[in-house]
Amino acid sequence: MKKKIAVIGSGFAGLSAASFLAKGGCEVTIYEKNETIGGRARKFSADGFTFDMGPSWYWMPDVFESFFQEFGHKVEDFYRLERLDPSYQVFFEDKIGVDIPASMDEMYRLFDSIESGSSARLKQFLEEAAYKYEVGINDLVYKPGRSITEFLDVRLAIGVFKLHVFQSISKYIRKYFSHPKLIQLLEFPVLFLGAKPQDTPALYSLMNYADISLGTWYPQGGMNKIVEGMEKVAIEQGVTIKTSTTVGKIEVENGAVKGIVVNGRLEEYDYVVGGADYHHVEQNLLEPKYRKYDEKYWDSRAMAPSSLIFYLGIDKELEKLRHHNLFFDESFDTHAEEIYDEPQWPSKPLFYVCCPSKTDETVAPKGKENIFILIPVAPDLKDTEEERKKYYSMVMDRMERLTGQSIREHVVYQRSYAHKDFINDYNSFKGNAYGLANTLKQTAILKPSIVNKKVKRLYYTGQLTVPGPGVPPSLISGQVTAKEILKSIE
Repeated sequence: MKKKIAVIGSGFAGLSAASFLAKGGCEVTIYEKNETIGGRARKFSADGFTFDMGPSWYWMPDVFESFFQEFGHKVEDFYRLERLDPSYQVFFEDKIGVDIPASMDEMYRLFDSIESGSSARLKQFLEEAAYKYEVGINDLVYKPGRSITEFLDVRLAIGVFKLHVFQSISKYIRKYFSHPKLIQLLEFPVLFLGAKPQDTPALYSLMNYADISLGTWYPQGGMNKIVEGMEKVAIEQGVTIKTSTTVGKIEVENGAVKGIVVNGRLEEYDYVVGGADYHHVEQNLLEPKYRKYDEKYWDSRAMAPSSLIFYLGIDKELEKLRHHNLFFDESFDTHAEEIYDEPQWPSKPLFYVCCPSKTDETVAPKGKENIFILIPVAPDLKDTEEERKKYYSMVMDRMERLTGQSIREHVVYQRSYAHKDFINDYNSFKGNAYGLANTLKQTAILKPSIVNKKVKRLYYTGQLTVPGPGVPPSLISGQVTAKEILKSIE
C-alpha cells in the first residue's frame, strides 16, 4: 500500500522532495499557504511588468539539468537558457563600472589589466576551485548530514586538505591576489552565504568556479520558469498541490507522525516533510515536548542576511546597466560588519541591481525597464516604512550618480519588500532571506538535522538544513530528504 506523505511548503526544496517521493511510489500532497507556489521564487505582475520576487542568479546549470534528467526531461523542455555576456557589471570604489566577461580568455586579460601577472594565479585558483566543486557538489552536498560516518570516505579523507575546509576564504584569496578589486570580485559570492569572508571556509571558492567557469545564465521568462517546470514534473509524478492552505499543526501519536491539522481538521499521513521554514515548522506546528531544538538553540544560530528589495517599473530604457549589476562603490568590510558583527541598518550599503528587461522583452513593456534592487541587511531588524524610504532614496542617488542619468522621476511602478514581508509570506525566522550562515560550525552534520529523533517519520528539507542556502542546494536538499524517507520505507 502506498505511503501517504504531506509536504509543507512549495519552494524549490518542497517541490523537489515531493517529486522524488512520488517517483518512489508514494502518494504525496503539497500544502502551500500562499496563493501561488514557488516560495521565495514566486513572481508577480503589475502595470505590464513581471517581477521575479526572489532568486535572480542562475548558477550551477548542471544541478538543474541533473534534476530534470531524473524525471526523463531536459531543461529545454521547460525554458530556454541564455548565457549572459558580460556575466555582470561591478561598480568599484573608483566609481567605474567593470564588465565581467563570460569568455575565459577575456577574464584572464581583465585580471592582468588590474593586477599584472594575476591571470596565471587565477588559472591555479580555478583549478583548485574546480576540484572543490566536483567533490562538494557531487559528494558532500548529497550527504544527509545524519552521522559523522558519512564523511569517512577515502576520497574525502584524502582530499580534505585540498578542500581547504579549515582555512578562511579571505586568507585563501589573498594568497593569490593583492589588488582590492580582484579580492572584492572573488569575495562577493560569499556575501550571501551568511558570514564574512574571514569566517567562511575556503571550500566555498567552489562558488568562484560556478561564477567564472560555469557562467551566469538566465531562463527566458524569468526564474519562475524553473518553478513552472518543477510543477509540471511534480504533477506528472502524481503529486497533488493545494495552495492557499495553511497547516496549523503536526499531530503526533505514540511518538510518530499521525498527520497534519488543516482548517481545524486532521488529515492523516504516514510521513510529514517540513519544507517550510524549519524554525516555524518545529516551534509553531509541534508541541514543545516534540521539538528537537529550543529557542535558545535557534537564537544562537548565525543567520544569513535578510534583504531590502525594491521592485521598480521604469518608463524609459536605462543606460550603463547590464542584466546584473553590483554596486560595490562603498566599503565591503563596513557593510559586512553591519550585517554580521554589529547588526544594524547599514550606513553605506553595497547593493545589487537586476535589470532582466536587458535580456528578456517579456518582463517589461517595450521601451521600458524592469528593475529589481536588493540590499543585503542583517536579519531581525526593525522594519519600518521610514527605513525603506531612506534606503530607496540612498540607492537611487547612487544609481543616478554612477550611471549618469535620471531614474527616480521615471519610476512608474514601485513596491518594497523586507523583513516583515519575509515573515508574513514565508514564516521566515527573524525575517532572514537565505537561511543559515555557511560557517564551519554550521556545516554538514552541524546544521539542524533533516530528521526529528523525537517524532518518527517527521523530516525536514530546505535552506535551514543540509546542504544549505541557495537554489541549487535547495533542489538537492529535497532529493536528499526524499532518498532518506524512501530508504526508511524499504
